[in-house]
Amino acid sequence: MKKLKYILLAFLAVSFTSCDDFLSPLPETAVAVEGFFQSDEDILAGIYGTYDALQGTNESTETNIGNANRGVQFEHLLTEHRTDNTRNATLEGSKSDFHRYVVEAVNVESEDFYQSMYEVIFRANNMLTFMDVANESNRASYTAEVKFLRAYAYFKLVRLFGDVPLVTEPIDPTDQTALFTRVSEADVYTQIIEDLNDAIASLDNSYRSRASRAAAQGILAKVYLSLETPQYALAEALCEDIMNSGDYSLMTDYSDVFYSELNSEIIFAIQYQASNSDESQGFSAEFTSFVRAGRDDGQNIVNENLYNDFVAYGGDRTAVSITDLSGNLDPTENEVAKFLPEGTDLTATPIDYGVGRNAGNDYIALRYADVLLLHVEATMAGAPATVDPDALASFQQIRDRAGLTATVSSITKADLMTERRVELAFENQRYFDLKRFGEFESVLSAHADEMGYVWNINNARYLPIPQREINISGGLLTQNLGY
Repeated sequence: MKKLKYILLAFLAVSFTSCDDFLSPLPETAVAVEGFFQSDEDILAGIYGTYDALQGTNESTETNIGNANRGVQFEHLLTEHRTDNTRNATLEGSKSDFHRYVVEAVNVESEDFYQSMYEVIFRANNMLTFMDVANESNRASYTAEVKFLRAYAYFKLVRLFGDVPLVTEPIDPTDQTALFTRVSEADVYTQIIEDLNDAIASLDNSYRSRASRAAAQGILAKVYLSLETPQYALAEALCEDIMNSGDYSLMTDYSDVFYSELNSEIIFAIQYQASNSDESQGFSAEFTSFVRAGRDDGQNIVNENLYNDFVAYGGDRTAVSITDLSGNLDPTENEVAKFLPEGTDLTATPIDYGVGRNAGNDYIALRYADVLLLHVEATMAGAPATVDPDALASFQQIRDRAGLTATVSSITKADLMTERRVELAFENQRYFDLKRFGEFESVLSAHADEMGYVWNINNARYLPIPQREINISGGLLTQNLGY
């Protein structure tokens, strides 16, 4: 029996109204649209709607989290805050639970991120059923683009939540088994790899704010390095293909990476537009507690051990990445400078409230410096150190740009982890890096002891499956250990 094809009204209004059972692709506002997509332009609009789910809705636009998903705008809570990098400024509210490892299954920010990634997935699944409407010359690239977005969302989910439901086509909403059965991480990774390989086969490097061949290659390299049995040679080849493409290069000035957007270093970024409430983001403002431009008292407050790494290894990156506000903050209170709203002049206090809350700073999902360091990681292939000339060359480029020009003659695993930490701080990589390098438990349990947090490897390694979804599923959807 032919299944009806559905599309969310979000594709019509470029907005989304949540429903309680967000794993279902059919909220009450869904409409059957067998005849809606009639042109190439319609398909492209639907693809943009899938990107919109990643972008999310600014808190200053819709304050009720139940009415609008935040996309990647909460990701720093689920990643940076759950490492030794940063913390919340206060102990109040659900946003402060992440850095103390006390997130519960009813946490609204964790639930929202889970929901946001599935919104991306269901929009992608819907779009894939209409590709025959697109101009023949665009079908392959449009299909590849949507598969990239689906893979990107699943890669986030599988690393943060473990086994998750794997849905790859619009399905009957009464089919509870498909909607609420968790699939093994291995099977999720198999789908991610298939989607990314399809994307690589049909994309070029025309875009930096949309999917590209290099974006798919870079994400796939991370996937291969994240597998239980890492595929180092495959990851190395992917990184080298990006490096040899000639399409990307490091910016000479580290600051320009973040304030000259879609520059030569950006491989994939999620775009925002300043002073446009529908297209702006609010996370930049939340990192600036001292000037109180955000909704809260400050997020991503820099932990002292990260500050110490910046002092020792940051070079030119330090002043761009963190700030003590001209000596007003001590090392345990430094704030993020890398994403100051619109590059705000810190001598102007406070940051304009409206500008801070409606920032246009892009979310950088993948940049060339990350690829160079992934190349070093893949070349090391799990060894404790390397003197491989290609790895040294990639590493040296990063150090040279930071003003640390001493010749690198060998690289240890600790060297690489530290370099990734200071180069990519506040870009939501540390949590995943610690897992890939096998240092997750040793580093973070020691950090928890130092900070007086309660540490449990089970609820630190994965976030809880949202309790609301378990309730809706009638218990079919199971919970992670530790919750």
